[in-house]
Amino acid sequence: MKIACVGGGPAGLYFSILMRRQDPSHDVTVYERNPAGATYGWGVTYWGDLLHELHAGDPESTRAIRDSSVRWSDGTAHIGDRTTTHHGDEGYGIGRRRLLELLTERAESLGVRLEFGHEIAGEAELPEADLVVAADGVRSAVRERHAGHFGTEVAHGRNKYLWLGTTKVFDSFTFAFVETPYGWIWCYAYGFSQDASTCVVECSPQTWTGLGLDRAGEAEGLALLEGLFARLLDGHRLIGRAHPGGGTSARWSNFPTLTNRTWSRGNLVLLGDAAHTTHYSIGAGTTLALQDAIALADALRGAEPGQYRLAPALAAYEKERKSALLSVQSAARLSAQWYENLPRYIHLPPHRMFALLGQRHSPLLPHVPPQLYYRIDRAAEQLQALRRLKRWLGPRLARALHARRG
Repeated sequence: MKIACVGGGPAGLYFSILMRRQDPSHDVTVYERNPAGATYGWGVTYWGDLLHELHAGDPESTRAIRDSSVRWSDGTAHIGDRTTTHHGDEGYGIGRRRLLELLTERAESLGVRLEFGHEIAGEAELPEADLVVAADGVRSAVRERHAGHFGTEVAHGRNKYLWLGTTKVFDSFTFAFVETPYGWIWCYAYGFSQDASTCVVECSPQTWTGLGLDRAGEAEGLALLEGLFARLLDGHRLIGRAHPGGGTSARWSNFPTLTNRTWSRGNLVLLGDAAHTTHYSIGAGTTLALQDAIALADALRGAEPGQYRLAPALAAYEKERKSALLSVQSAARLSAQWYENLPRYIHLPPHRMFALLGQRHSPLLPHVPPQLYYRIDRAAEQLQALRRLKRWLGPRLARALHARRG
């Protein structure tokens, strides 16, 4: 099969790797509009379960990704001048640039052709192929030509956010909440290498305008944020988001949640952010894109060229991924809403506030008073612990009593 993949992000590259491993006779080309080695952003996160899925598809690239990642096992929250830590939140961070380098090297070693600096901008520019994969991101030019067919819808979140880097290296997934005269502002920070971390800053529109961040230039805005998060940064700088062409910027946005009614049109199929997005606060974007690549490659196993022969495989891929995404998209919506309603939770004792932060995916939480929800949740947790103890202790007591009677 001749396959053209538009977009050389993690999803497009990993899909090309899987297809060449599946059948080396596949003719696979990845078209990436940016130069080789150029990317945007800082680090990405993923969790241990993803490594098992990637290893099943390609052990070699999985080992390289794992070895280039940093790992944490705690979550820490700084709320004003108070700090609380939760143990057991095991996760991984890796630089986006490093992830792309590893996947690019692996794809090339398997015979995938990569055409960097090649932008597919018009209908006539779509390459001749049995299958065209649109993996060109949330602003997919390929998808937008047929937005009516795909049923593309975009809903923007209320809060403003800014994606930054910092030279401060965090050894846990860290939250910091700072109160200002105009409301709260907070960040999510995590390490992705031995010398850098990602720092995503978020606040309500009222706080954003009250602090003057809507009017501040890049240098002025970063200096203001460094002052607000001085305790967290410990003298380190904040750095604007890297751009493929070089340089950085600190541009505030409202997160776009994108959905599509259908994911394919003839021999064209959507992959990753071109098909769907989920709010960054659940840290699942890269994972979901890679899982899309796995599912699409699995669905195409044994498929033959031709629009009508491909249709069942593309339909099966869409059905599987839409079903898998339902719970994740629900969790992402609830997570975004939790932060949009932060004043409801921020004045709880830190350990309780952090506990409800971990429960922000619950559909009940917005409708139950926070203190009551916390008490119910703790009681349920203790009950589960007692049940686990009973299951563990029961057989042992029975054996002990049997031995004593003997």
